[in-house]
Amino acid sequence: MNTPEQSQLGKSSAYVDQYDASLLFPIPRATKRAEIGVTGQPVFFGADLWTAFELSWLNTKGKPQVALAHITVPAESTHIVESKSFKLYLNSFNNTRLESADVVRDMIRRDISAAIWHGGTMQASVGVKLLLQEQFDAEPVHELDGLNLDRMDIECSRYQPAPDLLSATADEAPVTETLVSHLLKSNCLVTGQPDWGSVQITYSGPQIDQAGLLQYIVSFRNHNEFHEQCVERIFMDIWTRCKPTKLTVYARYTRRGGLDINPWRTSAPGALPPNVRTARQ
Repeated sequence: MNTPEQSQLGKSSAYVDQYDASLLFPIPRATKRAEIGVTGQPVFFGADLWTAFELSWLNTKGKPQVALAHITVPAESTHIVESKSFKLYLNSFNNTRLESADVVRDMIRRDISAAIWHGGTMQASVGVKLLLQEQFDAEPVHELDGLNLDRMDIECSRYQPAPDLLSATADEAPVTETLVSHLLKSNCLVTGQPDWGSVQITYSGPQIDQAGLLQYIVSFRNHNEFHEQCVERIFMDIWTRCKPTKLTVYARYTRRGGLDINPWRTSAPGALPPNVRTARQ
């Protein structure tokens, strides 16, 4: 079983500039999910929305081509792909001659799909969309919609995940609301490097205490975990302690090494959010 410590994270790496799918390093989702009480079929659905800003290859004449890539990884996959390995994989296209952007797209879809199921039965492939130079100007920037929790003048003193800070009012009429904070910060599980993010929480059910929710979000500040794992932890803590009837948690993390990873988890299947970057991304 691959573990994060076996990956290239925090290690000196040679950058390969000829296509090499073996650079991808899958990590099982199950290990971290078990820590938050998720075994078997999760109570959530969702996907991880990636944006790759550093993608280039050579056309058949040797001329460099550049593109952005939007990649959608289904949350039901058995594995995630460690982000540094994905960046190394993308760099392996740099001096590889390929016929077209469509060929590059299909290669990425095939390779990432194989990695996230890591030899198991593939139940769903990743989605891949390439944006070429002429499409760059149409890429929007938009902040997450919702009531901003950061407006509250609260005291914070806990910087490891503290689900006991979460509470909801069960004896009043249920509500439906969307809450947003830009104060989410966690650290890479292996290197400890900071990961900065914004989080959007949409729910129906007993009204969640907003001050406690913001303190809870801040409590991730010194926590070491990958983006996908943090969002699933947030989802399960709110689901368990606040008991909403519906819940969606969506985080957008700032990019590192030309890649951002934006996990989205929801209690009921539905349309994916648009993969639109925020100003900090």
